[in-house]
Amino acid sequence: MEVKIGVQYAQRELVVETDETTEAVEKLVSEAISSGGLLILTDHKGKKVFVAADKITYVEVGRSTVTAVGFRS
Repeated sequence: MEVKIGVQYAQRELVVETDETTEAVEKLVSEAISSGGLLILTDHKGKKVFVAADKITYVEVGRSTVTAVGFRS
């Protein structure tokens, strides 16, 4: 699952590849925003990403897209 997070005053969005379901990510985001705390996501390699909920401008949740590099036959 690919999660894109827009952060206030950041030029680029954060992109996190996670094994969480869409529903789980939605729950984490809504809990973080309602409590005013931190959004904590774990990527597919086990690394954690912390984002202050008051700095989140948007969250986009979708399936991962695989980009091909090189020649196609």
